[in-house]
Amino acid sequence: MSTIPPLNWKSLPGPEDITRVTLSNGITVMARSNFNSPSVALSGYLACGSLMDPEEKLGLAYFTSLALMRGTHQRNFQQIYNALESVGASLGFSASAYTTGFGGRALVDDMPLLLDLLCEGIKTPTFPAEQVKRLRMQLLTGLAIRAQDTEDMASLTFDDLLFEDHPFRLPDDGYIETIKKIQPKDLAQFHKRYFGPQGMVVVVVGGIDPHQAVEMVTAALGNWTNPDQGVIPDLPPLPELLQTKRRHVVLSGKTQTDLSMGCFGPKRSAPEYMAASLGNSVLGQFGMMGRIGDVVREREGLAYSASTSLNAGIVTGTWEVGAGVNPVNLDRAVELIRHELQRFTTEQVSKEELEDSQANFIGRLPLSLESNAGVANALLHLERFELGLDYYQRFPGLVQKVTPKEVLETAHKYIDPDKLVIASAGPELALQ
Repeated sequence: MSTIPPLNWKSLPGPEDITRVTLSNGITVMARSNFNSPSVALSGYLACGSLMDPEEKLGLAYFTSLALMRGTHQRNFQQIYNALESVGASLGFSASAYTTGFGGRALVDDMPLLLDLLCEGIKTPTFPAEQVKRLRMQLLTGLAIRAQDTEDMASLTFDDLLFEDHPFRLPDDGYIETIKKIQPKDLAQFHKRYFGPQGMVVVVVGGIDPHQAVEMVTAALGNWTNPDQGVIPDLPPLPELLQTKRRHVVLSGKTQTDLSMGCFGPKRSAPEYMAASLGNSVLGQFGMMGRIGDVVREREGLAYSASTSLNAGIVTGTWEVGAGVNPVNLDRAVELIRHELQRFTTEQVSKEELEDSQANFIGRLPLSLESNAGVANALLHLERFELGLDYYQRFPGLVQKVTPKEVLETAHKYIDPDKLVIASAGPELALQ
């Protein structure tokens, strides 16, 4: 039986030491001090992402995010990176379905520079034609590599089958044919239409007084406005998974097949999320990749790797099993995984299995909060999913109160072994 490690949970981020302020223009600023560190982590996001992309130019939000630091009205590409490198700082952007995220770090004394570069990137990018051309070539190279990667193609196919005819089926970084169509004017138009303060979140963690951090962000961004800022369009209802769907993508010259199979999972705010997360640990994470890893990889030797993942978002989630297998073992691996899912949805996990995962969850939380960046990401998580400022202090109790019965009920609610998406990519399959 695993024991819960002793810890003063009040020492974790909570209402007592997290400063949260909403500015008049809609920006939420969160800050927490760590005076044991001489540096600061700056993280956050803007409320625009790939769900705003026109389908014929899919990848536009992602392309735009990467182009923000290729030149601004104040500095060119080289000057931006010289400024960062001269003080050992970093700053980067990316985009996902709902957001354009940013993250950086610097010494406390250099935080004004970091904020200046953040503001230039999000407020006054110029999208120089030559830099956009270079970036497009990099993106096209990455997409060409993705198209020959068995794991990536299995994952893309899984999303395409599960989210049939829904925007969630589409990759954030687009396709080769859509990226080729994107020009500098498209980036500028996307930026003008969707970048603005409404829904923006900025988090500062490190060796700085939280109130001073809020004042600095307010001075930098408090007057920013975009009265025409667009919002995410209404999404259609999620499709139902009424039967098993299966598809294999043939990639010539490959010796391994990657498998991705599963179904919908809980959204992050669902009351049963913790039970699902602990159950997922038992099923395919804890130790040597849980039950799935034990049966498929260790006992039967059918897979090079086999594990599960629970990916929870704002409106839905996915519950997936991933495995890399010898192509001749694919069907056998699918059946073994299906059998384990059947057992998982009809029999309670053991008390020992659950306690092991509970101790693991509780023990690793403080480790994830050891760095300024780790705390910043944790605060962003609180804000994005509206978990409450006291979530991490409540976390041990939330974990410990989950029972084997709740895990079973949650598994039964989301997983039907007879209604799964089964996607694979690799060499052509031999006829059975």
